[in-house]
Amino acid sequence: MGSGHGHDGIVLTDPLRRRRANILLSVLLIPVALAALVGTIWLWPGPAADRVSLGDPYGTSTGVSMRTGTVERTEPGICPSSQGLDDVGGRELTCNLTYVVPATGGVAVALEVPPEILAARDLRPGDRVRFLDLSAASNAMAAPYIFVDFVRTAPVLLLAALYALVVCLVARWRGARAILGLIGGFCFIAYFMLPALLEGRPPLLVGLVGSVVIMFGALYFAHGFSARTSTALLGTLFGLGVTAALAIWATDAAYLTGATGEESYLLGSAAPELSLSGLLVCGLLIAGLGVLNDVTITQSSAVWELAEISPGSSSRELFTSAMRIGRDHIASTVYTIAFAYAGAALPVLILVGMYDRPLLDSLTGGELAEEVVRILVGSIGLVLSIPVTTAVAVAVVKAVGPGASASPTRQGRRGRRSVTSSTTS
Repeated sequence: MGSGHGHDGIVLTDPLRRRRANILLSVLLIPVALAALVGTIWLWPGPAADRVSLGDPYGTSTGVSMRTGTVERTEPGICPSSQGLDDVGGRELTCNLTYVVPATGGVAVALEVPPEILAARDLRPGDRVRFLDLSAASNAMAAPYIFVDFVRTAPVLLLAALYALVVCLVARWRGARAILGLIGGFCFIAYFMLPALLEGRPPLLVGLVGSVVIMFGALYFAHGFSARTSTALLGTLFGLGVTAALAIWATDAAYLTGATGEESYLLGSAAPELSLSGLLVCGLLIAGLGVLNDVTITQSSAVWELAEISPGSSSRELFTSAMRIGRDHIASTVYTIAFAYAGAALPVLILVGMYDRPLLDSLTGGELAEEVVRILVGSIGLVLSIPVTTAVAVAVVKAVGPGASASPTRQGRRGRRSVTSSTTS
């Protein structure tokens, strides 16, 4: 009943076109992968990184040790910090003392907990805490035991296990691979990027090489080797390039030095070969990895799914439809980046609001300027990566067919159904 009528719904995947598209993707990605591998070998930190150490911040004197214990009770008593003041013309003060039983056993020791801690949360029986034992450091020490922090190991590990369980239940094997890829990425940051930065390697190169390696590993490990994943990776690499270029310009144009907090000054004195401004650029690249990965893989998958639903769509129609999804994703992701910072920096924002100075001056000064630039640079790279990823995905899906990333069995079933439908027509 008309051979031309039924063939509009058949996906005819030309093996030659598919091979050419895969070759093109390989030609674009393999040199980047090789360059990242060579860069990793060249920048790999040597023994000099191990020599940069601040030691134990709580073990600065002989006899000082960090101990853990369990809260037994809290009751009023003379503050250890004011004991003996009556003998020198002062006055001993009364406060609530928290008695803690050391994990190694023995008599409960009295801790004077800072009032700002108690204002946020009382110490309750059964709570585990860390405290400094200075009893062996000096016999004249007025407060031999000093509260340091809570022991949070159990709740944090429980929350991490719950997170992994939820991800694996919902995303199944792909979610498990994503978690393993995340762990691998953090290990790469800890064993390559951080020591390389401490050793004085160029921060921009360390950031670029490290980000590219992490993205190659995370995307292919979580989503598998396919044209769809390769397309998302190309969009991610483009976004990283844009972010790097903007970060270099913005740090210079906005006079960002990276020396805006206590940690920066400590790093500058402990590792003088470390460039704080370069560290800021490297941080901008790492900060954009997760969001870039999110939008590019989602956009690439959207193009493939749209092509599956409507295989007869033209390239322009496919690009237009996918960009409608991309625009929604852009809007929601911009909110995500901005509100994530607002939530993390809430105490800083409250202090800024309390200062009697113009809001614009506050936003463009000190630490806030770095965060504002981080948000803007990351968002620009993210937004521009979406149309690029969409265009590449449309070109690839039209070359290889929407079923190219599916298994051969699935492709065969789809093809037989389409041919049967065409013959019936």
